[in-house]
Amino acid sequence: MNWQGWAEIALTLGLAVGLGWPLGVYMSRVWNGERTWLDPLMAPVERLFYAAGGIDPRKGQSWIGYAGALLAFNAVGFFLVYGVLRLQGVLPLNPQGFSGLSPHLAFNTAVSFVTNTNWQSYGGETTMSTLSQMLVLTVQNFVSAATGAAIAAALARGFVASKGEDVGNFWSDVIRTTLWVLLPLCAVVAIVLVALGVPQTLAAGVTAHTLEGGEQKISLFATASQLAVKQLGINGGGIFNVNSAHPFENPTPLTNLITAVSINVLGWAAFFAFGRSVLAKKDVRALVVAAAVLLSAGAGAIYVTETRAPPAQVAAHVDASVNMEGKEVRFGAPSTAAWAAMTTGASNGSVNGMHSSLMPLGGGMTMFLMQLGEILPGGIGSGVAIMVVMALLAVFVAGLMVGRTPEYLGKKIEAREIQFAMLAVLVIPLFMLGFAALAAILPEALKGLMHAGPHGLSEILYAYVSTTANNGSAFGGLTANAPWWNTTLGLAMMFGRFAPIVAVLAIAGALAAKPKLAPTAGAMPTHGGLFVGLLIGVILILGGLQFFPALALGPIVEHFQALAFVASSR
Repeated sequence: MNWQGWAEIALTLGLAVGLGWPLGVYMSRVWNGERTWLDPLMAPVERLFYAAGGIDPRKGQSWIGYAGALLAFNAVGFFLVYGVLRLQGVLPLNPQGFSGLSPHLAFNTAVSFVTNTNWQSYGGETTMSTLSQMLVLTVQNFVSAATGAAIAAALARGFVASKGEDVGNFWSDVIRTTLWVLLPLCAVVAIVLVALGVPQTLAAGVTAHTLEGGEQKISLFATASQLAVKQLGINGGGIFNVNSAHPFENPTPLTNLITAVSINVLGWAAFFAFGRSVLAKKDVRALVVAAAVLLSAGAGAIYVTETRAPPAQVAAHVDASVNMEGKEVRFGAPSTAAWAAMTTGASNGSVNGMHSSLMPLGGGMTMFLMQLGEILPGGIGSGVAIMVVMALLAVFVAGLMVGRTPEYLGKKIEAREIQFAMLAVLVIPLFMLGFAALAAILPEALKGLMHAGPHGLSEILYAYVSTTANNGSAFGGLTANAPWWNTTLGLAMMFGRFAPIVAVLAIAGALAAKPKLAPTAGAMPTHGGLFVGLLIGVILILGGLQFFPALALGPIVEHFQALAFVASSR
């Protein structure tokens, strides 16, 4: 642990937030239908989509209509992905000759990519054909990210409207986000990654001749194009089993920095886009500060933990000055800390090293960051939407404390909004804890664990925390490709994604129907340091005291178990 390591973490996080501001301004223009420099290129393509789908982009939808369109769109996406994966063995562009996936693995994978979770119960280079990777997995990386952005756009319109009836048009939001934001950015990043050595080919692979005279088949795929959208779309779900720890996905320190920043930048951009859209830049700046403080604290805690001596090395009386267990050995502990925090603070499953190999408290911190609700900054749009839910709860609690009607961004916050806010918040621990409790006692589930005792409990908890929070990272010791795990993890992803979405859209509809109020002296300021502290407190209470003690049991017991192991060896 040294100042260079702290500087590397600060640079990575700072670039993500800094670049998010101009991208957020641009994203807001796209949401609001304002003119952009890409209009001459993208507007004709947009009109083609509207004509093909019979869509009138000027026709607004109520929150129920918006939610119905969103759910229908994602249901069709699920069945498309499921069908292609099941039929993979007889479809073209399968130079590897892979067979179709089992029903439970196809179900899990289809849900995973539709929900922007990208949990992988499979090794990409040994399971998925080129067609599957490009036609359904990469496409879902685009549209699932655009779906998340649509949620924030609809919520912003709920705050802007004054006694309005609609929250926008879902089809327009998804199409415009995909064409104007994701496609051009991914094209640029993919070209840069190819220039830096990331493969992009339809070939199945190449044959390498080893020093011993043998042959080794090396998989290639169209890696750069999927890597770009999996990072920028805050998706995950890489071509290779170890994701960005693989040298083909992440060959140099520069690609490591680019992909690490990409994993967060559009999440932060959605915060700034929301602030510009609701004409409340100062208020949303407070949300950004709160999220940045929590994410920085998480990254710092992981860095401190991961630079401590591993108990096994101490017990064996060997050099314990450097702890590279669980770290990406090419880039070191600071990079691992930044990646671990940014991937678990975002809604992303692209890991740089296995979280299972982190020190117990390091693994516990990654779990805790997900338990906060994927708001640091979370997925594109979905992160700021849940952060706004936290802000609604914060002003409601403050209003009760001082005896005033709570207001936020010019709208009164009443019982209906808080009921939906609590639904969005409570559905996450319900499925995290519910499925984890069942898995801890069922023999069928326990077959998938590599470890017994506290670490085995951590593997169970991490799996359901990660999937319910639509993150997708994993402890490496769990063999999840089995009917119980694929089915229950798929259900956790489904409810963890769509129940909060419906709740947020219901809040947007309720706010849109209310009059827009002018600021008054009696309203609580929601842009200063006091509100930032209140918001952080509410987040920590909801993410921590509510259900963290039960979920952290495994990592904490592991930590003290390791200390006892060291003491007994002396």
